[in-house]
Amino acid sequence: MLQPRAITYTEKGVPASVLRVKTLPTLAAPTTGQIRVKFLLSPANPADMNVVEGVYPARAPSVEVDGTAHSLCGTEGVGRVEAVGEGVRSLRPSDWVAMGRSQLGTWRSSAVLDAASVTKLPASPALTPVHAATLAINPPTALRMLRDFTRLSRSSWVVQTGATSGVGRAVIQIARAMGVHTVNLVRERRTQQQTDAVKEELKALGATHVLTNEEVVRDSKRVRSLIANWTQSDLPLFLNCVGGQETTEVAKTLSEGAHLVTYGAMSKKPLCIPPGLLIFKDIKSVGFWMSKWYAKSSAEERSAIAGEIVQLVESGSVGMRLSSSITNSHRSQLTEPPHQIVSIGGHQTDQQATQTLRDALAAQANGGKKILFEMEDS
Repeated sequence: MLQPRAITYTEKGVPASVLRVKTLPTLAAPTTGQIRVKFLLSPANPADMNVVEGVYPARAPSVEVDGTAHSLCGTEGVGRVEAVGEGVRSLRPSDWVAMGRSQLGTWRSSAVLDAASVTKLPASPALTPVHAATLAINPPTALRMLRDFTRLSRSSWVVQTGATSGVGRAVIQIARAMGVHTVNLVRERRTQQQTDAVKEELKALGATHVLTNEEVVRDSKRVRSLIANWTQSDLPLFLNCVGGQETTEVAKTLSEGAHLVTYGAMSKKPLCIPPGLLIFKDIKSVGFWMSKWYAKSSAEERSAIAGEIVQLVESGSVGMRLSSSITNSHRSQLTEPPHQIVSIGGHQTDQQATQTLRDALAAQANGGKKILFEMEDS
């Protein structure tokens, strides 16, 4: 019988140095309430790397191999149900499932999981494995932040940092489907041509305006005037995953009672908010963590948001069900994120597979695309 393989670590540290591919013990048959899944694709998200580094408030599960505890990586992924245990009525073999809980250890070829820990995905010809693997974190984060903090209407405005990130791209596309305009901040690239290409790429997704962080810092007064003119000084929502001076400057353009929602800190710089914004404009600075939402949500809520994301892939509408004839007439409003599939074949030894893994991680650290792991049993 084939044995599953997983990307594991035995000590925290730099992912490209401490992660390795390990063959695991043969899986037991699923028991009552369990399922066996074959992971089709599993993304490597920044939070996963932070867990490995030991700087993220989450604990990875572990499995013992040859007397040593190996921590299992990965929160997101799409699995195909291979077998179900007694009492499992909601799932059957061949169903696709997304993860309904964090830290399930998705960077592996196959696993036995509690059926209650996954969310069945709607069958849809529009849903590719890449879409399915990446729909549990970034698109729901974008949707929840656009929906949960303020009431947005058509022609409302939202500003965000980190617009080229997975969440940032989802914000642009979901906002477009809602009829909401976006002001988007990105990093300058090495050349002006590269920066312009990034701006055009985001505009093609639906971004209304794109600025660079460096523009904001160099000429903050002019940029604040631009944003005020675009939004008519009505800017109720700021989605921040960067921090630093650019976030402080843009926060000054928010309208009274607006929400500044922070869900990341990629610059590793402090988030500084002038007291006057809190006192005189009643700006509300809050945080958002999708893992906490999942921990508090019901199975029905998780299923509903997965259904909405799939519907966005199919038709581009938010919060309403469409007939199949209308669905088929619309272009997808949620594109696959830029990605690279890293295949770890069953024919490779653990040592060879580990080298494949570390080469891919090193390339990503130098500006590569999002990695999706595709792993085979050994």
